Amino acid sequence: MGSKRDSNSAVKKVFEWIRKQSKKMKILLAVMAMLFSLVALKLTAKYHNHFFVASESIHAAGILVLIYKLTTKKTCSGLSLKSQELTAIYLAVRVVCSFNLEGDIHTLLDFATFLFTAWVIFMIRFKLKSTYIKELDNFPIYYMVVPCAILAMLINPRTAHIYFSHVLWAFCVYLEAVSVMPQLRMMQNAKMIEPFTAHYVFALGMARFLACAHWIIQ
Repeated sequence: MGSKRDSNSAVKKVFEWIRKQSKKMKILLAVMAMLFSLVALKLTAKYHNHFFVASESIHAAGILVLIYKLTTKKTCSGLSLKSQELTAIYLAVRVVCSFNLEGDIHTLLDFATFLFTAWVIFMIRFKLKSTYIKELDNFPIYYMVVPCAILAMLINPRTAHIYFSHVLWAFCVYLEAVSVMPQLRMMQNAKMIEPFTAHYVFALGMARFLACAHWIIQ
């Protein structure tokens, strides 16, 4: 009992110390923790494919959270349409690439997530258009699509497949990495975070972390 109490008090002290730190220090600590976790996974994990499946599954779960919000709350306030459109773009590209290159469980998960995302876009654009705050969703899409396309043509994986497949795959990887930016910008403009939106962004963060772990371990 004594050892458990000591460990609990030590954990509390650590969390209290973290709370007292500045915002920049908290970000630095979070980055260091992520890097440490990635290195640990690199040294211990053997089956990298599980991380990618988990990443896709968590992303799908995050989209389901949005669907629950849209169907029960009947509002899309706080959601970035542009982030959803970017997500649909890279998922569509990845489904095409995955179907041509592999055609496995990744294709199925990505296709399901694409359908969910398309439904969310439909709801925001048409059914719940009156609750969409367009003025706050002001991050230009071409700021991300164009640089990602150029970068994909310059830096892409070298495999046995044709060059165009390399470019498409690199494009969807780069676009996935920045697709959440309009959502973060909208949250910054709104100066508030709704619970369902926060859960969705958290799911995206976890999905990106696992996807990054997959590529590093691979």
